[in-house]
Amino acid sequence: MVRKESRQKVRVKKHNRIRNRFSGTAERPRLSVFRSNNHMYAQIIDDTVGNTLVAASTLEKDVKAELNKTNNVEAAAYLGTVIAKRAIEKGIKAVVFDRGGFIYQGKIAALADAAREAGLEF
Repeated sequence: MVRKESRQKVRVKKHNRIRNRFSGTAERPRLSVFRSNNHMYAQIIDDTVGNTLVAASTLEKDVKAELNKTNNVEAAAYLGTVIAKRAIEKGIKAVVFDRGGFIYQGKIAALADAAREAGLEF
């Protein structure tokens, strides 16, 4: 009998493999992305001390007010611009992109492209 691992377990294993390859530093922190069925979350993290420097999600009132839906590509793109603007205000220009084990297409790619257009380098 063929037993398939759940998609969640596969994603977590991919994320762990990605995290073994790189981590965020003070000069170049990590832009970590997580998406659930209903929302998206983005954080910029300095892994040397374990601090979240900047965070944004579609749960926030000011972000949610701009969106019709919180789980589509447009919402992801808007979240990418929000996280990039907040990062630039804090003086962060270059980051390492951590896609969280998700496939780089659709919402994840939209968030990354919008963050690049708003001024983040990765």
